[in-house]
Amino acid sequence: MGSDAPLATALAQFHAAADRLGLDDGLRALLSSCKRELIVHFPVRMDDGSVKVFTGYRVQHNLARGPGKGGIRYHPAVDLDEVRALAMWMTWKAAVTGIPYGGAKGGVMVDPKALSQGELERLTRRYATELAPIIGPEDDIPAPDMGTNPQVMAWFMDTISMHHGSTVLGIVTGKPPEVGGIRGRLEATGRGITHIVEEATAAQGLPRDGLSVAVQGFGNVGATAAILLHRQGFRVVAVSDSSGGIYNGTGLDLEALCHHKRAGLPLAQAPGGDHISNEELLELPVDVLVPAATAAQITAANASRIRARLVVEGANGPVTHEADAILWDRGITVVPDIVANAGGLVVSYFEWVQNIQRLFWDEEEVNERLRQMMVRAFRQVAAVAREKGITLREAAMTLAVERVVEAIRLRGLYP
Repeated sequence: MGSDAPLATALAQFHAAADRLGLDDGLRALLSSCKRELIVHFPVRMDDGSVKVFTGYRVQHNLARGPGKGGIRYHPAVDLDEVRALAMWMTWKAAVTGIPYGGAKGGVMVDPKALSQGELERLTRRYATELAPIIGPEDDIPAPDMGTNPQVMAWFMDTISMHHGSTVLGIVTGKPPEVGGIRGRLEATGRGITHIVEEATAAQGLPRDGLSVAVQGFGNVGATAAILLHRQGFRVVAVSDSSGGIYNGTGLDLEALCHHKRAGLPLAQAPGGDHISNEELLELPVDVLVPAATAAQITAANASRIRARLVVEGANGPVTHEADAILWDRGITVVPDIVANAGGLVVSYFEWVQNIQRLFWDEEEVNERLRQMMVRAFRQVAAVAREKGITLREAAMTLAVERVVEAIRLRGLYP
């Protein structure tokens, strides 16, 4: 496991917080390992009649504060260590935002773009069946993540409901509103990032209007954040996807770029600016950089070339532990993922609550409650950082780990 691997980053972040809190060896061992890990190998019949075996995972890191919560990722590079890291980050994300969940994560090693709609449905239903013994509204509640979407969650919910004999709305979040989902969930992570950028720039005394922003990753999260930041007066000058990026110092036409993406075309072919690589986007001289693609994008190898004043982590783990220290030394503020991209978790929690209560909220109420929780979480973390003279990540991790440890202490050990 390299030092840039997600699990190495997650463990380094945890142990740094454990050092600050003076945790004993027992608590360190408990919280640096995962409570439950399920690996499944399952067959799926393909459209041509052949059978292919896929590998999937579901990991529950810690459940001291409530049922497990975390997304399902469909990606060719999914592996157990990555899922462990993501589950651990979910534990801290729920704790730092004050949501009564533990951390979990899942995934299937597959390229969803290579499957037909029918193959994707059959894979999802079989994977859901394999996870059925350990998930449930009071046990572990999956959600969408990279490579999955509301339709996948609808299939997931329907599969578990067929086993149960009645509709189980609360088994997953991120569903379409027509089958128990909540309005505003699809945009929630990107909207939450927007609130964090507003708070973080205000905390630094930066005027909002005209501040330049670069967003790496123009998927659901990155595109939503870019569009909303533009509407709030920020100047979005660069965006990218896996093909590469586009840069225009005067600002991009985001609506045109979204239309380009909806047509299935790569940003590397989009008009309206200069074409750049993902690596070049990270090193642009902008006020705000939002890495919203994948993990380990800013490492010890390129951290010295980052020129943004503020880095807001839209993805999980885009800045490695070593890079954090370099950016801090250079006076660059990093808002950590467990705060910055918690919007999806917050609104998933709202969806779960409304499924349990059978009481549905309108989108304006959802968005306002999301804003309140994101602002509160950022301000609490910023206050700890100021008080202790530490980074925002160190403050967020300290606050999160402390809350999980307190839950463990209060519950005690069974038997």
